[in-house]
Amino acid sequence: MAVDVVFETRSTSTDNESGHATGWLPGTLSTLGRDQARELGARRRDDGIAAVFASDLHRAVETAEVAFGGALPLFLDWRLRECDYGELNGAPREAVHDRLARLDAPYPGGESWRAAVERVGWFLRDAALRYDGRRILVIGHVATRFGLDHHVQGVPLERLAAEEFAWRPGWEYRYAAATSASTSAP
Repeated sequence: MAVDVVFETRSTSTDNESGHATGWLPGTLSTLGRDQARELGARRRDDGIAAVFASDLHRAVETAEVAFGGALPLFLDWRLRECDYGELNGAPREAVHDRLARLDAPYPGGESWRAAVERVGWFLRDAALRYDGRRILVIGHVATRFGLDHHVQGVPLERLAAEEFAWRPGWEYRYAAATSASTSAP
């Protein structure tokens, strides 16, 4: 069983623009973010996507709704959420983004990056069962992309946590559940 996954980050939020790490708070798209979401829809609408899966956090849902406006089936999944920063949800970015320090140690009242990445693995296994041989779009966060890189490409979490996130217009993966032999295309 294999599923082709196109990953797109949720669009820019007002918290991004103000330098805050939203975490599990809902967040809302900025004007730039809504423009980015419209561009995402134009880029992916006719890309052979069977369904869109988005984190259930508002900023990801808003990205999907602006991008596709009901043109594709949309499913919300909590496993695609950002890492839960617990008491630091909504804190200034500098207070939260020492990811290596929180790789295995949960944020106070939250979770570790390893736990967040494991949630994405659960999602992938389910997606491969339901969408075998098809192409899906996933809209998520940094933790979502880390989960894809780790579970599909085998990238160590220590390396992912040490790297600075760099946006680009989509990542493509092929996740093979039965064989665990998965590949990724740039």
